[in-house]
Amino acid sequence: MTAQVLDGKKLAQSVRLGLKQKIAAFPQAPGLAVIIAGNNPASEIYVRSKEKACRETGIIPYTYRLPADTSADELLSLIQKLNASPEINGILVQLPLPAHLDTTQILGAVTPEKDVDGFHPLNAGLVVQKQAGAFLPCTPKGIIRLLRQTGKDLNGLNAVVVGRSQIVGLPAAHLLLNENCTVTVAHSRTRGLASLCRSADILVAAVGKPEFITRDFIKPGAIIIDVGINRTPDGLKGDVCFSEAIETASYITPVPGGVGPMTIAMLLENTCEAFLKQHRP
Repeated sequence: MTAQVLDGKKLAQSVRLGLKQKIAAFPQAPGLAVIIAGNNPASEIYVRSKEKACRETGIIPYTYRLPADTSADELLSLIQKLNASPEINGILVQLPLPAHLDTTQILGAVTPEKDVDGFHPLNAGLVVQKQAGAFLPCTPKGIIRLLRQTGKDLNGLNAVVVGRSQIVGLPAAHLLLNENCTVTVAHSRTRGLASLCRSADILVAAVGKPEFITRDFIKPGAIIIDVGINRTPDGLKGDVCFSEAIETASYITPVPGGVGPMTIAMLLENTCEAFLKQHRP
């Protein structure tokens, strides 16, 4: 068996084209504020990718590059101004923040109506309660779109999410539950992890370790979603050993070109939704 590759780049391009056409009919361009504190090279790459994607779609990016020693008060003051600005429809705080800043406090300061990353406690709670109107976190939202591309009925499938972060693992588990999957959340210290993963019809790898998931973890015919982006001497690697997984799975996302492009596409989609909500008659 050779798995079909789920092309996140192609799907993301389709999403972005649809958004571009929709935004062209808006009375004004949506605005996305991106805040980056410090000089993390990886964060800078991500921010530039988001800026480029915004411009290509018709969204105006407003980027605020702050020094690493920015105080919490300074950052909170900026967020308050952006919350009140009619030009700004979405606010994104690029993670990780410098160690002296409280990430929970900073993310919680973004008004839920502009929380296009879906990290505010209110939006996170609405997702858990299956309430409409919440901004879904971008990576988990992209994962569900990729799964739907397979054309498979997700109802009743066993899903294992390896990784328990508030950004990917836990919200992905909730969204999979909303698709009527039977979900297990595991992590690198879960006992019998390989055996557990072999029970999965859907395996989401978000553990942050290059090629951690080998063929021994994969049920024949499973759908593999690789969230990992790990920089190694041999280039970018996912959390899944692609060369082994592609021989065992039915579908797999590549790294790069899988989940990453969809994360950015979902950010643009959330920003578009925020604009529409804020301009309802």
